[in-house]
Amino acid sequence: MEGVAERTTKRKQILEKKKVVDGLIRAASSLKNPLAPFSEFLNYNLQGLCLSLEGGHGAKLSRSLKQYVLNLVKQNMQQHYGDEWPKEEKVKCRDMVAPEARYIFVYEVPTLVSSTEKRLMPTNEHKNDVVGFVHYRFITEEELPVLYVYELQLEPRIQGKGLGKFLMQLLELIARKNCMAAIVLTVQKANLSAMFFYTSKLGYCISSMSPSRVDPLVGLRKNYEILCKSFDQEAKNKFE
Repeated sequence: MEGVAERTTKRKQILEKKKVVDGLIRAASSLKNPLAPFSEFLNYNLQGLCLSLEGGHGAKLSRSLKQYVLNLVKQNMQQHYGDEWPKEEKVKCRDMVAPEARYIFVYEVPTLVSSTEKRLMPTNEHKNDVVGFVHYRFITEEELPVLYVYELQLEPRIQGKGLGKFLMQLLELIARKNCMAAIVLTVQKANLSAMFFYTSKLGYCISSMSPSRVDPLVGLRKNYEILCKSFDQEAKNKFE
């Protein structure tokens, strides 16, 4: 039988660990600009695209950005949710302006063609319209700190040009910089291209938290999978 002293020690260890995890989440969430350490990732100039990246906070979105976010999510995702979309749309409307929501916005940059380098070069003009975004948060899952990707949405005309992979690589850097144990995200089963992108191209796996692994019978009734990429052994043991 476990003694009182042993139970007390274990409880102290659990509380200490929780304190550390909570501290990591608070520290990461309090950053004014999580992109600041990654200045080399703030521009994307490949495959005919010339783009710039900026951070954002859910509680500080302008009216036009709120509408853009919702419109792009609807454009890209309504088909994958099917009859569930009206309910899901309300959830996303609430989630996108939450104080803990963090964003990476992708903007087009006015360009000219360099005669010497034979490629698009940014001009000094102001950036153009937003063409995509990432919504992510620093949260606790299974008693560990994780970066949870809520949305990665790009306009169709800029998809398939390496930008999605670029953004996920940036998120991994942000997660590691802030001592997150893993990246976690949810993918609709009907979104086959996204499932292939994350699992086959980026090495994500179906998490042990996903309904299909918690209970296969329940999983059959759910329209989504939870995917993850772990950064340490404890996270692998819990999430994979």
